[in-house]
Amino acid sequence: MAVSSAFAGPKLETIFLGNASQNVVVFCKPRKAIFPRNYGNSLRCEQQQLQTTNDNLGVTSTAPSSSSLSALEQLKSSSADRYTKERSSIVVIGLSIHTTPVEMREKLAIPEAEWPRAISELCSLNHIEEAAVLSTCNRMEIYVVALSQHRGVKEVTEWMSKTSGVPASDLCEHRFLLYNNDATQHIFEVSAGLDSLVLGEGQILAQVKQVVKVGQGVVGFGRNISGLFKHAITVGKRVRSELNIASGAVSVSSAAVELALMKLPKSSHDTARMLLIGAGKMGKLVIKHLAAKGCTKMVVVNRSEERVTAIREELHGIEIIYKPLSEMLAAAAEADVIFTSTASETPLFLKEHVADLPPVGSDVGSVRLFVDISVPRNVGSCIKELETARVYNVDDLKEVVSANKEDRLRKAMEAQSIIAEESRQFAAWRDSLETVPTIKKLRAYAERIRLAELDKCMSRMGDEVTKKTKKAADDLSRGIVNKLLHGPMQHLRCDGSDSRTLTETLENMHALNRMFSLETEISVLEQKVRAKVEQNQK
Repeated sequence: MAVSSAFAGPKLETIFLGNASQNVVVFCKPRKAIFPRNYGNSLRCEQQQLQTTNDNLGVTSTAPSSSSLSALEQLKSSSADRYTKERSSIVVIGLSIHTTPVEMREKLAIPEAEWPRAISELCSLNHIEEAAVLSTCNRMEIYVVALSQHRGVKEVTEWMSKTSGVPASDLCEHRFLLYNNDATQHIFEVSAGLDSLVLGEGQILAQVKQVVKVGQGVVGFGRNISGLFKHAITVGKRVRSELNIASGAVSVSSAAVELALMKLPKSSHDTARMLLIGAGKMGKLVIKHLAAKGCTKMVVVNRSEERVTAIREELHGIEIIYKPLSEMLAAAAEADVIFTSTASETPLFLKEHVADLPPVGSDVGSVRLFVDISVPRNVGSCIKELETARVYNVDDLKEVVSANKEDRLRKAMEAQSIIAEESRQFAAWRDSLETVPTIKKLRAYAERIRLAELDKCMSRMGDEVTKKTKKAADDLSRGIVNKLLHGPMQHLRCDGSDSRTLTETLENMHALNRMFSLETEISVLEQKVRAKVEQNQK
């Protein structure tokens, strides 16, 4: 099993803890981040409890005494059932540029138009309650609310394998898994641009916003997941505004331009012939960054001319020549640097295409450059076998962002304090949701009693009771119930701003559950699982 880390590293080491009879295995692996989460030798570990009576990961072999547990911990350990009365877990199953080669990422990529379908399919799995998809050129991450961590991860991995054609064993080798607080911190870091190749790049925040926009109204993009992504947007905005973290930073498109200029002789920066294939969002950014670097003339190949015309009108003083796709190879023959940024699922350039192109001049190094920022890739890797061409893809952009490490680390450390604060607030919000079922059940319990007693009163008063009297009696009974419930309801609500108040709230919840017999015999999670299994069997 892969570890809870967003970065590749050395082979896992297995450590056995405690009494061997407990069969607790801990897999540990250093988190090798560009922006280290704790900036030390911290290890990100995930525990796999092998006892067949417990289905969840991360359960220790020896439970502390109940007197030492917080109210929330007692809530989580209050049942011996396989599905305890704890809430569902937020899980992220991901493959990113840090852990997975582009060859695999492009097979797993899910177009934005397919996100609702993916959410629907994921939520049809037995142990998945909510879901979201974040698929970009640098990452493919599935966020779910799982009724069981272990089974949920297994089902999502099998789904990813089935939809992509990538064997599950290969996915497990490259994926990373994060649970609850770690999953929250990860998406906050992603939204803030800390997990990007370029610190603070703004495109990922726009992509996180798009997840929320696409998810609106989609069954399965539920309260927990939507709340998580909306909070992530807040974090991304806050980090950028308070730290000016994007100052001097560039997007993937800008890094692509920087890389091309690094590979060209400096003397040719103003004269190199630039060709761009695709005029979508990424392509438009490449054009803008080329213009910012002093490029005043470029050729753009696109399916239609409308987008190119719009970009030309926006960028004054830049000569942008449009060519249709049918003239792509002819345009490539006259270019020194070719940027590709299209949604094509098959390569646009193969070895035989490039081999037939005329050679470029010695002023640009006698080598034609292909900078491919598309996933799936637009340029076949076989072109690297030619001496007259060089191919760079999104994974090669790491070279561009290797500078200014000290400044990057300083800003990342400052951002971590913001993320830690926001993570606590989100965790408190989720914790406060624990009391919602109790609030609903207590109100329903009181309402049943009120209506029963009101019916008795009305029957004793006979048939001649006026509507005005009935309404007065109804208002009276409703007012009494509301006043009696006011105190308990106040003690079941908290904003989660301090742990003591939250602990007391959860203790009050337990007390009310016991006093009014509000708890059901079968846990909520187990009921949900059974319902989903029965639905899927129909």
